[in-house]
Amino acid sequence: MNKPPRPALPEPTETLLPVANPAALIDGVALRQSLTELFRRHEGDDAAMRQALLATLKQALRAGRAEAERRLIEDGHGTACAINLAYVQDEVIRALYDFTAVHIYRARNPSAAERIAVVAVGGYGRGTLGPKSDIDLLFVLPYKQTAWCESMIEYMLYVLWDLGLKVGHATRSIDECIRLSRSDSTILTSILEARYIWGDGDLFALLERRFRKEVVAGNAASFIAAKLAERDERHTHAGSSRYLVEPDVKNGKGGLRDLHSLFWIAKFLYGTGSPEALVAAGMFTRAEARRFRVCEDFLWAVRCHLHFMTGRPGDRLTFDLQAELAERLGYRSHGRQKRVERFMKHYFLVAKDVGDLTRIFCAVLEAQQIKKIPTMSAMLQKLGVAKPEVLDDPDFKLDVGRVNVVDDHVFQRRPINLLRLFQLAEAHDLLIHPNALKLVRRSLRLIDDRLRHDPQANALFLEMLCSPLHPEAVLRSLNEAGVLGRFIPEFGRIVAQMQFNMYHHYTVDEHLIRAVGVLSELEHGALGGEHPVAHGLINTISNRRVLYVAVFLHDIAKGRRESHSVAGERIAMELCPRLGLTAAETETVAWLVRNHLVMSDFAQMRDLNDFKTILDFAAIVQSPERLKLLLILTVADIRAVGPGVWTGWKGQLLRTLYFETEPLLTGGHTSISRQERLAEAHNAFREATPEWDDAAREAYVARHYDPYWLNVDLAHHLQHARMIRAAEAAGEAIATHVETDAFTAITELTVFAPDHPRLLALLTGACAVAGASITSAQIFTTADGMALDTLLIPREFEQEEDERRRAERVCEMIRRALTGKVRLAEMIARNTKPGSRLSAFTVEPQVIIDNDSSNRFTVIEVNGRDRLGFLYDLTEALFRLNLNISSAQIATFGERAVDVFYVTDLTGAKITNATRHRQIKEHLLAVIAGEVAQGAA
Repeated sequence: MNKPPRPALPEPTETLLPVANPAALIDGVALRQSLTELFRRHEGDDAAMRQALLATLKQALRAGRAEAERRLIEDGHGTACAINLAYVQDEVIRALYDFTAVHIYRARNPSAAERIAVVAVGGYGRGTLGPKSDIDLLFVLPYKQTAWCESMIEYMLYVLWDLGLKVGHATRSIDECIRLSRSDSTILTSILEARYIWGDGDLFALLERRFRKEVVAGNAASFIAAKLAERDERHTHAGSSRYLVEPDVKNGKGGLRDLHSLFWIAKFLYGTGSPEALVAAGMFTRAEARRFRVCEDFLWAVRCHLHFMTGRPGDRLTFDLQAELAERLGYRSHGRQKRVERFMKHYFLVAKDVGDLTRIFCAVLEAQQIKKIPTMSAMLQKLGVAKPEVLDDPDFKLDVGRVNVVDDHVFQRRPINLLRLFQLAEAHDLLIHPNALKLVRRSLRLIDDRLRHDPQANALFLEMLCSPLHPEAVLRSLNEAGVLGRFIPEFGRIVAQMQFNMYHHYTVDEHLIRAVGVLSELEHGALGGEHPVAHGLINTISNRRVLYVAVFLHDIAKGRRESHSVAGERIAMELCPRLGLTAAETETVAWLVRNHLVMSDFAQMRDLNDFKTILDFAAIVQSPERLKLLLILTVADIRAVGPGVWTGWKGQLLRTLYFETEPLLTGGHTSISRQERLAEAHNAFREATPEWDDAAREAYVARHYDPYWLNVDLAHHLQHARMIRAAEAAGEAIATHVETDAFTAITELTVFAPDHPRLLALLTGACAVAGASITSAQIFTTADGMALDTLLIPREFEQEEDERRRAERVCEMIRRALTGKVRLAEMIARNTKPGSRLSAFTVEPQVIIDNDSSNRFTVIEVNGRDRLGFLYDLTEALFRLNLNISSAQIATFGERAVDVFYVTDLTGAKITNATRHRQIKEHLLAVIAGEVAQGAA
C-alpha cells in the first residue's frame, strides 16, 4: 500500500482560523502502540481483543473531546474546536485502519485492486466536526470491490458503529465517483469537499485530478445556480427570516450552511475555500475575509457548545438552551438587557453579516459572469426594456433590469445617494444590483450627522417609510444593507435585538418592519376580510404618515432601563421633527408610542361588558382620531408579533372596545350605536336560521344576554345554536364542540353545561390534566342558568385528524370532570413534568387587587409564569377564598400568564377590607409559587 507521510493537520485548515497544536489532543503514535499491544495480549481471543479495542478507542475519543471542550471554554474559538474534534476523529480512524490492515486483514502481497483510500466527506470533509455530528466516510477503490477491501471496510465500520458514532458511508471506485457526481448533486458536493484521511494517497490524488477535469471544468454556472437554489429551499424549510428568535445554527438563514455554500462555490471555482484565496481572486476584500472568519468562528462556537451541552446533534437554538449558552460564552447582563438577550443580539448580527457576505460574493460572481442573472432581468435585457435613461438620475443606471451605480464613487460624491438608491428602486419597483449593495456596505461610514440632519435625506426616508407601494420591502432592504441603523441610530440600537420570551417570534427590528408591512396591507385591502373595521378606518384618518411613523417607532426603545413606551415617547419627540413632521404630528406620534399597548391591554385584560372599563379607556384616548389610530396600530402590532398570535377573538375584543368607546368620544354619536349593533346581530342570526320556527328563534335570542351577541361573531352564533339544540334534543346536560385551525395553530373547544361556582376551575383543571394549555377564553352565562364557555388551546399535531382526536380527548376529560369521575388535583400533580421549555424563563409573580376599574366588582389581576394547571390552581384558590367569579379574562403572552378575574364576596359586594386584600394576595402568590396544594377534585 502506498501511504504518504502522515499529515499533521486536516488539510482544509486553510479555510479556518489558526488552531493551537491540535496534535496535543490525541497522541496517534501512542494510540497505535496501545492497539498493537492489546492485539498481542489478546491474540486468539477475538471477543476479548474487540472489547479491549473498543475500550481503548473510546477512551481516546473521550479524552480528545474533553480537551477540545476545555479549550473551547477557555478561549472561545469555535472553529478551532471543530478542527480539533475532526483531528481527534481522524487519528482514531487512522489508528483503526492501521490496526485492521496490519493485524486483522494483513495483505502480504496486495494486488493493484487491493487498495483503499479513506476519505472524509460532508462537513467532516471540510476538516471541521461538531461534537455530535455524523461521520461521513467515502471508501475509494481503484476498481471493483475485492474480498480484502470488503473485509477491511466492514471491520472498520462495525468498530466505528460500536463506538457509538453515527457513520454515513459509501464505497465506490473512482469511475463510479465520477459517473455518479455527474448525475447526483449530493454526491458531486460530497466529492467536491472530500478530504484524504488515510490509506492510499495516490488513489485519492487521482480521484481529485479526474474530478476537476471531468466534472468541474465548464460547469460552474449550473453548479452555482443549483447551490443557491438549494440555499433558498433550505431557508424556506428552516424559516425564511434570519431573525427568528429560536434559530437553526446550521441550516437557518445566516447560519453555518450559508457559509458552507460559499465554500462549495469557491472550491468549485478555485479549488479552495480559503478566504485568503477569495481575496486573491477578487471575491472579498481583506476586511470581508476577516469577517468571514469571525462569523464562522462564532457560529462554530455556538454549535459546539450546543452539542456539548445537550449531548445530541440538534442545531436549533431553543429558549431553554439560550441562557446556559450565554453563560458558557461569557456574556453579562447590562442595564435591562439580560445576558441571554445580549448573546442573541450578537448571534443575529453575525447572521446579518453572513447575509452581507453572501450578497457580496454573488455580486462578484455576477460581475465575472459566472452566476446567472435573474430570469426576469435577463428577459428585460433581451427585450430591450432596460434603458439607463429610464431612471433619470446621473448617478444610477439600469443594469439588466436592476438599479446599479454608474461608478464606484457615487456615494462619496453625494452621500445622500445611499438613500436615493433605495428610493429609486422602490419607486420603480426594481431590484437593486448586488454590486450596488456591495458598494453600499463598504460606504456606510459616509452616513454621519450631516447626512442625518439633511432635510432632503430625511424627506427621502420619510417617503420610503410612508410609501404607498412596498414600505416593508424597502425598509428591510435598508436594514439588511446597514443603512437604516446608521441613518436612524435609535433604530440601530434595536437591530438584531431579541426579547427573551416565548411571545415574540422575531427580533425587535424585524417586528417593527413587519408591523409597517401589516399596516400597508391593511391600507391596500389585503387584510380587509380579517380586519374590516381597521381597513375601513385607515382610509378615514386625517394623516397617514403619522400612523406609519408611529408604527415604525412603537418598540424602538426596547431593551432600555426604563419602560420602552416612555423612552419611545421621548425618542419620537426628538426624531419626528428631524424627519420633517410638524409639532402637532410629532405630539400625536409620541402619544401613540407612549400608549401603543393600552388598547390591547384593555381589550384582553378587562371586562368590556363593565361600563367602567369603557369610561377608563375613553379617558386615556380622549379623541375619535386617536381612537382610530390606536386601533390600527394595535392590529399591526399584534399581527407582526408572529404566526398564530393574532386570533379572531382578539379582533372581536378590539372591535367591541372600539365601538363601545366611540360614542363617548363623539358626544354620543357614532356610526353604529350599541343598540344598532345588537339589533344587527339578532337579525343576522334570524336570517341565517330560516328553518327555525319564529317562537323557537325568539326564545333562543332572548336566552343569551347582550354581551354574547356583541362579542361573538355570526359563525360562532350558528355553531353554538346547533350544538345546544342537538344536546337538548338528545337530553344531554353537557355538550362540547371542537374547531381546529391549522393556519393559526389554535384549536377551539366550546362547552355548554349547567353553571355553578366551580365550573371554570373544573374546565381549566380538565384541560391541564389532558395536557392542553389554555391561551384564551370566553365565558358567558345564559338567562336560564347555563354556561357557554369557549377555550383556545395551542395546536399540537400537524395532521388535522390527529389534532381533532387529541381535542376530542380533551373534551372527554372535561365531561368526566364535570360529572365528578376524576380527581383533578391528583392527576395534575402526576402529570407535571420538570424541565419544560417554560422553565427557561422567569416571570415576576404579581397580584394586583383593584377596586377602581369596576363599579360593581373587585378586579384581581394575576401575573406569573405559565405552567400546567396554573389557571386551575388560581380558579380553585378563588373558590376556596369564598370569592364569586363573575367574569374572567384569560391571556397568555408566551410564557407569561396574565389572568384577570372580576369577583365579589358571597354577598355580591366588593372586597374592600385591607386585611382581606392582604389575605387574598398572600394566598394567590403562594399558589403562583406552587406552595399551596389544592384539594382533590
